[in-house]
Amino acid sequence: MLLFSVSDIKQVNAKIMYMKTFVLSLLCLMSVMSLAQTAMAPLSINVTDFQNKPRKGEQIWFQAKKTGKVYKGVSGTDGKFKMEIPGGDTYLIKIKSVGEADDYSSIEVPALQEGQRYGEMMLTIQIEIPKSFTLNNVNFDTGKSSLRSSSYKELNEVAELMKYKPEMKMRIEGHTDNVGDPESNMKLSKARAEAVKNYLIKKGISADRLSSEGFGSTRPVALNDTAAGRQKNRRTEVHVVE
Repeated sequence: MLLFSVSDIKQVNAKIMYMKTFVLSLLCLMSVMSLAQTAMAPLSINVTDFQNKPRKGEQIWFQAKKTGKVYKGVSGTDGKFKMEIPGGDTYLIKIKSVGEADDYSSIEVPALQEGQRYGEMMLTIQIEIPKSFTLNNVNFDTGKSSLRSSSYKELNEVAELMKYKPEMKMRIEGHTDNVGDPESNMKLSKARAEAVKNYLIKKGISADRLSSEGFGSTRPVALNDTAAGRQKNRRTEVHVVE
């Protein structure tokens, strides 16, 4: 059996109190160091077209090169928004619409030296978003107009884009290759475009902002004599009409 005298217990308690104080001091030091390393730099961002007109509802991403973390902002009705990003890193500026975010430029935010602080940094981003694009990841069951679950991610991005831009109207177009009966292909392309339209309506987009149309195999973008060409022709396009 191990016995302690009163003096032994006092010494043990003193050691415990010392250890608690030391740990608390260390935690405080780590907290101060962490704050110094993650000082936030304020950004004031202005998004315009190339005629300097404000671009509303544009999704701007800042991706840190060191950590890969993404910081996001959306421009308001005046094309502007404010945000903060951690210092001591270089950021890739990306424009997010539908599909992969497009690289725009980069910005370096140097680490602070002792006694320094960040002032507000002004950044103007000039962009022109395409009026039409192909939904490369929207797929249907073979010979049918039923959407595969792999299509949902990209269609959700279309819905999100339209929610940020409530005045935007779109026309969805369906296209096929030339395999099979032309009349059947025309009917299938219309049904597929309508399926995309109905999905977006279920995601909260007003029906009066959407229209759909099918063109069958009448508007190929590649030759139909190869499998790769036929795959390119089997596509769903989105056109901004307003």
